[in-house]
Amino acid sequence: MPAPIPEPKPGDLIEIFRPVYRHWAIYVGDGYVIHLAPPSEFAGAGAASIMSVLTDKAIVKKELLCDVAGRDKYQVNNKHDSEYTPLPLNKIIQRAEELVGQEVLYKLTSENCEHFVNELRYGVARSDQVREATKIIGITGVGLAAVGLVGVMLSRNKKQKQ
Repeated sequence: MPAPIPEPKPGDLIEIFRPVYRHWAIYVGDGYVIHLAPPSEFAGAGAASIMSVLTDKAIVKKELLCDVAGRDKYQVNNKHDSEYTPLPLNKIIQRAEELVGQEVLYKLTSENCEHFVNELRYGVARSDQVREATKIIGITGVGLAAVGLVGVMLSRNKKQKQ
């Protein structure tokens, strides 16, 4: 029998493992989280929240963690606590609560759910998912460019021999 997931503490960052990406929320107590969701998303959307990456607007929502996570696994992940000092708890919660119901700009690469919760907890908007994806795309791009260059060189050599 797996160990029960410990109850998060207010101000904790919650990482929710969606099938293709990780969704982020901030725990505010009594089972509730505040997170970014596309205007069309409903509580309990679970994996359907992938629609958030296809829109340029999001709504700041306060919902039960169990509804936001749905059937997806989640964990507390305050991974930047060693790098940044978390803001005072009352400030984190107050800022999060003040945003509930607001429509905000959403950009996958610069203003996503991970940027949102890190800004609330640390005062620093950052997304490791975006950084990791950028590295992968960069490495893939360099690899494809190298393969293309080799192909051009081989093609030239073949033409010169003819």
